[in-house]
Amino acid sequence: MTVKELEDELSLLKSDYVRVQGDVEKMESIGGNVRPATRQLRHLEEEINRVRQQLKESKQ
Repeated sequence: MTVKELEDELSLLKSDYVRVQGDVEKMESIGGNVRPATRQLRHLEEEINRVRQQLKESKQ
């Protein structure tokens, strides 16, 4: 992937993370089950870290 593609993917992942984080907060406020959303947050964190690493390697 090009640096631009990695930056775009990182931007999308961050947007998804913020969206899911908001969903977790809403579910917590109404006493909903947050387990699936927190799993999704962990997965997004892993993907963000992976893309950041690829970006770092691409810029070297």
